Amino acid sequence: MNRIWRLTLVMVAIILVDQFTKGYIQSAFQLGEIKAVIPGFFNLTYVQNTGAAFGFGAGSEEWFRVLMFLALPVVACFWLLYLIWDTRHKALVLCSAYSLILAGAIGNLIDRFYLKFVVDMFDFYYGTWHFAAFNVADSAITIGAMLLIYDFIFLEKKRKVEEEKTV
Repeated sequence: MNRIWRLTLVMVAIILVDQFTKGYIQSAFQLGEIKAVIPGFFNLTYVQNTGAAFGFGAGSEEWFRVLMFLALPVVACFWLLYLIWDTRHKALVLCSAYSLILAGAIGNLIDRFYLKFVVDMFDFYYGTWHFAAFNVADSAITIGAMLLIYDFIFLEKKRKVEEEKTV
């Protein structure tokens, strides 16, 4: 149970930092305003993303957006809760990955339910090429996804071998 409490604290911290940074950007920036942090590489900006990653689905009809950006993520959050509970004693990396993804999903869902869009603010670029703007919640989801890949490539085999030894 100790692991669950620690991961819960991490998730709460991610959600709070995510919401704080989004609130700061909304209060300190005008929509579309850009402030250079590292000229030629990184800006802070205020973007309202009504779609998913890279703006996917932003121009879709309302029923599609409700289904894809509200209903489906809520179901996914409950699934992630189950996965966290199921892996809590078996696989630290896997459980941590699910926790990061859940925290990020909740952070973005809060925006979608209350604002009808997600606040993005981190803008990395090189020359005229800009990566899609993102936020703390997106970062948590990305790190969680990378941990899932790491677990799948390097740790899953070890768990299966250990399970076979105990059977």
